[in-house]
Amino acid sequence: MASKRHLALLPESAPESPDLAAELMLVGELAKATGKTVRAIHLYEDLGLLRPQDRSKGRYRLFSHDALLRVRWIVKLQSLGLSLSDIQDVVRDQTDADSAQFAAARLREVYVSKLNETRNKLAELHALERELEQSLNYLDDCDSHCEPAVPTAGCSSCDRHETHAAPELIAGAQAH
Repeated sequence: MASKRHLALLPESAPESPDLAAELMLVGELAKATGKTVRAIHLYEDLGLLRPQDRSKGRYRLFSHDALLRVRWIVKLQSLGLSLSDIQDVVRDQTDADSAQFAAARLREVYVSKLNETRNKLAELHALERELEQSLNYLDDCDSHCEPAVPTAGCSSCDRHETHAAPELIAGAQAH
């Protein structure tokens, strides 16, 4: 197994602790640790969402553990439906806030909004799950009760179709 390679820091910004240099990651290491591409990491930096901790003697970007947390945070916000532009706004709101209390309040607003959207989406997904289960049960009954040679236009050979309304996922497939 190859060991991680860390580059030495520039003398003018050498860390007070030698352990700090060992904790810094190259952009490729950060990308690998987060599952993102180097290009994505550079984009986050270009957009002001991420900053390298330092530069090596060879001028390579060096990132701290905080950058790892920041990229994971960006990915989670994107999973919640925020665009990179939206995330820039969140970062700007945090940076420009007059106090930590105002920064926290703004972040809370974003998170409350996303929590409500997530709960609504979960409710939609649960409803779809129930309809899928009902549709599969309906189709299972067709397999066990209907005659195999019945045309797809409709089945009148069993009581099931006359007494039980088809779920919309079935009815929609049969509609013309």
